[in-house]
Amino acid sequence: MSITINQDKCTGCRKCLAVCPGSLIKVSDTKKAFMKYPKDCWGCTSCLKECSFGAISFYLGADIGGRGSKLTTVIEEDIVHWQIEDTNGELLVIDVNRKDSNQY
Repeated sequence: MSITINQDKCTGCRKCLAVCPGSLIKVSDTKKAFMKYPKDCWGCTSCLKECSFGAISFYLGADIGGRGSKLTTVIEEDIVHWQIEDTNGELLVIDVNRKDSNQY
């Protein structure tokens, strides 16, 4: 599907492995996560939401209005920074406080 894992940013915490419903994420000899069968990814973004280091990107294709942008998350305590990088390099950051995100 459209998930990629940046080996340089991956810390090997294995949180993404634990949440992938298809068990598609594996660990390399260097202890870094990688997508074993990317074409089988469902695009649920569970791994993306667990990665605190921005190592996992979700491709926002034209079919969902993303025009090829990439979505990553960086987590700092209770704040989740949803980062959308457009194809021209422009970065949009949406900050969400986890404590407030499920109140409605």
